[in-house]
Amino acid sequence: MSGILEGKRILITGVLMESSIAFQAAKLAQEQGAEIILTAFPRPSLTERIAKKLPRPENVKVLELDVTNPEQLAGLADQVREHLGSLDGVVHSIGFAPQDALGGNFLNTPWESVATAMHVSAFSLKSLTMACLPLMPEGGSVVGLTFDATIAWPQYDWMGPAKAALEATSRYLARDLGKQNVRCNLVSAGPLRSMAAKSIPGFELLADTWNSRSPLAWDVTDMEPTGRAVVALLSDWFPKTTGEIVHVDGGLHAIGA
Repeated sequence: MSGILEGKRILITGVLMESSIAFQAAKLAQEQGAEIILTAFPRPSLTERIAKKLPRPENVKVLELDVTNPEQLAGLADQVREHLGSLDGVVHSIGFAPQDALGGNFLNTPWESVATAMHVSAFSLKSLTMACLPLMPEGGSVVGLTFDATIAWPQYDWMGPAKAALEATSRYLARDLGKQNVRCNLVSAGPLRSMAAKSIPGFELLADTWNSRSPLAWDVTDMEPTGRAVVALLSDWFPKTTGEIVHVDGGLHAIGA
């Protein structure tokens, strides 16, 4: 039986470690029949090493891509064409905030640090999508990753507004690209002990919230449920779903107290 991504060609960002959500998405995408291409920054060599642990590592190309660099974005389509020809889907797993934008410093963070967080974590969804759009002439699926931005979290500080901007950006991309049959959706995961989590002071405090309030048992080391949601949204099983945020958080988003 063929997989739900059989014949699909997918670009995936953010594969930094085996514990990355993006790595799990890449692994599951291959298992479901997709051909994939990875992008990495600032250390493509690290991603190349991690890619060797994928089910089919032999044909996985890693491209260097700084999503804040207009020249690299402008050259992305040609590089992808050389290896895959076209794309059916894109995974945006990119987020960054300087340390002074996290950890309880919200009221004192300078604009320069806020601007960096917004550019890398939110505007890059639009930049990456537009860079890949010429590769999706028949349409496709863009899937990004967020952390519920409808409420304020301890220690998360300016990544909260950055994720809110990401969520709004996804809705506007869904609006403007629907006519080209390009869907744009997000997966809102609970706290996971990924590379990104290591940069968040007080991450364990967030994780403890899930231990006491999540209706379904939550495991901060299990990336597979989130990866499955990403792969499902990349597939043809959600042909008329766009502008959506799918929660993979054990149900905590639905619980008051």
